[in-house]
Amino acid sequence: EIAQCLVGSEMCIRDREGQAMNMDFKSAKELLDLCEENQLPISEVMRQRECILGEVPRDAVDHRMAKAWEIMRASATQPLKKPTKSMGGLIGGEAKKLAAHDAKKKSICGDVLEKAITYAMAVLEVNASMGLIVAAPTAGSAGVVPGMMLALQECYRISDQRIVDALFNAGAVGYLAMRNATVAGAVGGCQAEVGVASARAASAAVELMGGTPQQCLDAASTVLMNMLGLVCDPVAGLVEVPCVKRNVIGAMDALSAAQMALAGIESRVPPDQVLDAMAEVGRPCPPPSGRRERAAWPQRPLGWRTHPRRGDMKRLTHLFFYTLASIAFLNVFSHSFPSLPALYACMTIFSLLFGVSFPVSYT
Repeated sequence: EIAQCLVGSEMCIRDREGQAMNMDFKSAKELLDLCEENQLPISEVMRQRECILGEVPRDAVDHRMAKAWEIMRASATQPLKKPTKSMGGLIGGEAKKLAAHDAKKKSICGDVLEKAITYAMAVLEVNASMGLIVAAPTAGSAGVVPGMMLALQECYRISDQRIVDALFNAGAVGYLAMRNATVAGAVGGCQAEVGVASARAASAAVELMGGTPQQCLDAASTVLMNMLGLVCDPVAGLVEVPCVKRNVIGAMDALSAAQMALAGIESRVPPDQVLDAMAEVGRPCPPPSGRRERAAWPQRPLGWRTHPRRGDMKRLTHLFFYTLASIAFLNVFSHSFPSLPALYACMTIFSLLFGVSFPVSYT
């Protein structure tokens, strides 16, 4: 009753009447049912969904994913050759240090893990220096999936086509998270960013290494449970620290979850329930935990000292314009440069009128 038919450049799943079947799914359970009914891996179900719902041929879908993989690989390797300081100045060169440490044969990690965390860190360095990356699913968590995929490719000599297939698997997990929870750190905390990125990487790795669809989602579920409750708390409000190191931890979490799933260790909590729990945990998060602009670390003394601007460029900008406005205002009446007390008094009045404070001292 079900046959795979090649029509032009598009491979479709068609029923007895020749109609393209509905490959859409709204939950992990529906995804597993589609995989079982059609005897397909998660990656192929997701690919078919993209072809049918997007009304585009298979070649076009594959080409877009292959392009994304090229960008991922470039962003994961570029900082190892030419490290770049981040825009905020908090990171830059860490990935090259990891690679140099491994080259000295002093690594305490295995080859796959060493490469995965190095590449994951490298991608975040590119992102923080305004380079080109693939949000997977977000810019702040963009290192986990390419780090894992590139590490497995190099260690097991996997072809680019198989990596592209695995990325469709990762896309299916990301779609479920987007539909039933969130991937935004500002909404659900870091559990939604790095947590979902790690779940995607774990699921893709399991399929890449020959695992079943059920094992893929077991790995994803395990990762999300490990990341549950992780808040979004970037130092100085920048996507640099601890984001870069959380991508490293995310890669490690994904690798261990994939290993457990491939060994036959099941997740006792279904992925749909874990996603529901993640959404519930993230929903009531107070602003310091869930929203980037009011993160936890910048409110701590360590966070202030780490970044010379204290993550508060808005206040400095207000200070600059208040100063110019005060000089111009006072100059109208005095016809000369105003004295410091008069200038300060005028700036205070502007501050009170517009309701925005300005820093008196940054010592």
